[in-house]
Amino acid sequence: METNCNSGGIMWFFRDRGFDNKSIHEMLKKCKRLEDMQREKASENWDYLKSIGIHERKLPAVVGKCPKILTLDLHEKLVPMVQCLTTLGTKPKEVASAITKFPHILFHSVEEKLCPLLAFFEALGASEKQVGKMILLNPRIISYSIEKKLSKIVDFLASLGLCKDGTIGRVLVKHPFIMGYSVEKRLQPTLDFLKSLGLTETHLQSVALNFPEVLCRDANKILSPNVTYLRKCGFESRQIAALVAGYPPVLIKSTTNSLGPRIKFLDQVMGRRIDEAAEYPDFFKHGLKKRLELRHRLLKQKNLTCSLSEMLDCNQKKFLLKFGFVEQLA
Repeated sequence: METNCNSGGIMWFFRDRGFDNKSIHEMLKKCKRLEDMQREKASENWDYLKSIGIHERKLPAVVGKCPKILTLDLHEKLVPMVQCLTTLGTKPKEVASAITKFPHILFHSVEEKLCPLLAFFEALGASEKQVGKMILLNPRIISYSIEKKLSKIVDFLASLGLCKDGTIGRVLVKHPFIMGYSVEKRLQPTLDFLKSLGLTETHLQSVALNFPEVLCRDANKILSPNVTYLRKCGFESRQIAALVAGYPPVLIKSTTNSLGPRIKFLDQVMGRRIDEAAEYPDFFKHGLKKRLELRHRLLKQKNLTCSLSEMLDCNQKKFLLKFGFVEQLA
């Protein structure tokens, strides 16, 4: 009878907060302990999560994803973990955002999980502040095994010739999401694809250091179609290798919204050959409207010609000074 009363109480707790019967039953299936939960205790946890900055409209999604969060002991589990996470953050809403993304972060032990993680990353040259930023940006990191998951990522990056005493730490800090990928199923196949294009070890190190997100993309679904597109546009294999070595994101940019419009502008409006883009891969990183179209129009007004790098490799002030548009500085 008592269990039924408790179950009824928790049902009303959820209904009062906008959950429908289907959602409630799904949560009860996910977490059997909810059936024996006192409504008051669930309310305490709910109110605490709200008090740390999780918006009330997002709380149903957080709890729906992870109903067990309402069963955690408030003072022995929730508060200590939130306080610990708060010391890692620099902005007020970072902890709330991390919990919203991955509420399971609250189940992990400070001593058994968080402290070893801090030590692991600090040994790779990351500061405590940087580790905090990584964990709050990609809170799933706290659920990864150091031995089975994170060490494999480190060994993979080391196989590129990157040092474990600082360089690898910089890669992980720059793109913490790389740690969520499988070396065997994603990172290594993508690396092999980059090698097949003709990238050297130095180029591959540069990709990892400056654009680690490229290593995380699927070679067959993303990188290969972009290479095919570039070939259709007239780039030769050696030019594609130069493009990728110079500006690796060319492999993950949208062909429809990014590469295509720039190549079309280069050819049809600027009247330049694609060879020039191959010689200056950074052409693809510049904004079409704010940089390419504006500067081309200004140069055309004065009937000036220059290389792409001369046109684009400087800020607006230097560009205006270089080509005599001094009056436009005012």
